[in-house]
Amino acid sequence: MMDPELAAASVLMERPDIENEESARALALSLRESTSSAERETAGQVVFEDREIVASDGHTSMIVRIYRPTNSSRLRPAVVFFHGGAFVLGDLESEHPRCLRYAAEGGCVVVSVNYRLAPEHPFPVGVEDCYEGLLWTVSHAAELNIDPTRLAVAGSSAGGALAAATALMARDRSGPGIALQMLLYPVLDDRMLTASMEKFSDTPVWDSRNTVAMWRQYLSGEERASSYAAPARADSLVGLPNSYIMTAEYDPLRDEAIAYGLRLLQSGVSVELHQVAGAYHGFDQLVADAAISRRALDDQVHHLKRFLRA
Repeated sequence: MMDPELAAASVLMERPDIENEESARALALSLRESTSSAERETAGQVVFEDREIVASDGHTSMIVRIYRPTNSSRLRPAVVFFHGGAFVLGDLESEHPRCLRYAAEGGCVVVSVNYRLAPEHPFPVGVEDCYEGLLWTVSHAAELNIDPTRLAVAGSSAGGALAAATALMARDRSGPGIALQMLLYPVLDDRMLTASMEKFSDTPVWDSRNTVAMWRQYLSGEERASSYAAPARADSLVGLPNSYIMTAEYDPLRDEAIAYGLRLLQSGVSVELHQVAGAYHGFDQLVADAAISRRALDDQVHHLKRFLRA
């Protein structure tokens, strides 16, 4: 049964049409949580600033938003965060409330990366930008007052795919050591063969029909996705960081994330796998002050502190 607060909110939500990125982007702006209590509840606890850095092509610039706890005299753990939006939507404002809470309540410095979007910039542009954001964060560790041995990558939905792919890149390229990957209802598998993908063709916020359109926009004609686009295609998950995975009951992406978590466990990775009953995709972002969303956010913060020793 769907959570009553989420069910009531879903009545007012129009599902985006990812085939039409302009209308989907306009709708995403209207769906953005405008009543989240995060800014009020974290007032005075976090300072944030936007910084322009060089994107992965070495020529284009992109923006990162840096969130710092105001009481930051000691070295802090860091979270490099990637917003969701089906690879075609979203920006730094999309997950501003969540990043505020990670900084204020988790005691972390958060670097939110405004990577370039498809279809204008299809794979691999976005994920390479995200990896560049990770490298930038580590190279500026002293300036940001962070401990690079306590580093997480995190993301929601498509941002979860980007976080998982960034962790794969860091492993494969002998990049920065990552202590935790936090994957929130992540996109992971372009094959779309799971039971949840087949079942949930008319669920609130996100459904299997839009998933098909999302992959078409992101992959731009590639016949077979790379594991850096669809991390579930990776031949091996050995050597990946500790993992926190959250799934939602009424989400077509549910089963691919659970399967990924099981593969990580079988590969010797420590995994926290949390299935949220009664929830749909993006619930804790779009209805952030619902009781079920607050519990989910509290759990994320708890595990950030646990894995990063915050």
